[in-house]
Amino acid sequence: VQVVESGGGLVQPGGSRRLSCVASGSLFSIYSMGWYRQAPGKQRELVAVIISDGSITYGASVKGRFTISRDDPKSTVYLQMNSLKAEDTAVYYCKVVFTRGGDSWGQGTQVTVSS
Repeated sequence: VQVVESGGGLVQPGGSRRLSCVASGSLFSIYSMGWYRQAPGKQRELVAVIISDGSITYGASVKGRFTISRDDPKSTVYLQMNSLKAEDTAVYYCKVVFTRGGDSWGQGTQVTVSS
């Protein structure tokens, strides 16, 4: 199973960016797809996760600014990020959790919020 993120880059404070994550390969039933991030010197933290039943959980620091969505036929999950702040600067990782157990992570995509 391959998990590939895209869409990172440099964005100005207050700006927007959309990240994409595509899972491919020998996919079993996907239980959830989600986004995590890790800033330098900090632990990896939950950004947002969407479960197969449609329920969504957001990290406290992004609630109201970020939106997660999915395209099941394409095994793709998106993260729309609005009102970006300098503290959103991090490597953003996609995680896929399978119904049968186990998970796969992508390599990450860098998002830098700076003027």
